[in-house]
Amino acid sequence: MLPIFAKIKQVQKKEGIPEFLEGKLLLIDKPLKWTSFDVVKKVRILTQVSKVGHAGTLDPLATGLLIICTGAFTKKINDYMAQEKEYTGSFTLGATTPTYDLESQPVNFRNYDHVTADMLRAATQKFVGEIKQVPPIHSAIKKDGKPAYKLARQGREVVMEPRTILISEFEITEMNLPIVKFRVVCSTGTYIRSLAYDFGEELGCGAYLSGLRRTRIGEYKVENALSIEQFQEMVLRMKEQMAQNG
Repeated sequence: MLPIFAKIKQVQKKEGIPEFLEGKLLLIDKPLKWTSFDVVKKVRILTQVSKVGHAGTLDPLATGLLIICTGAFTKKINDYMAQEKEYTGSFTLGATTPTYDLESQPVNFRNYDHVTADMLRAATQKFVGEIKQVPPIHSAIKKDGKPAYKLARQGREVVMEPRTILISEFEITEMNLPIVKFRVVCSTGTYIRSLAYDFGEELGCGAYLSGLRRTRIGEYKVENALSIEQFQEMVLRMKEQMAQNG
């Protein structure tokens, strides 16, 4: 009789765990500094399934809910991507950054002493409803067949076209200047980095996104998501069960 760990290695050599091969929806709480593809890659390695995709990119400096689909469920990715999103996070007033977040250094420092709680609440209302938003030039949107951020890094001029988005809720949840915490409910295609920049311009002091967490996609909530470590433990238990059964 082979020991259990030897059997698990045999399982790992097979063409994936059947449950994931057939198709499964996973809710993962993406860690800070991981790309969305890092999570996809990790799921592929752990499950030994090549057909894996995610339903909506999260930037490396964002955390929170990432929907991962495997097997036949990858056909539903566009359906999940189209659903309403909810985010919480923080803006830092008094400066901007080229990327609109902390992937680049703050510049263009301005005074924010004039900003009041009433001003913040009034400014949020300017962005509620169907609005036109210009995506950041440091984004993966294709321009001339290349991701815009690659052209921007080469110092080339990038002109982004405004897009129609819907922000159904936008509230300030805490004010401790220069940090302002918020909650946003919005349509797919919304760039919270652009919202931070535009919000700062509306206030006349500039702002950049200094923290972001996706808390919901449609009916799926981050409190029901697994951490990478929890997912890894779950897959190990499944492999152990397969080894014991076979």
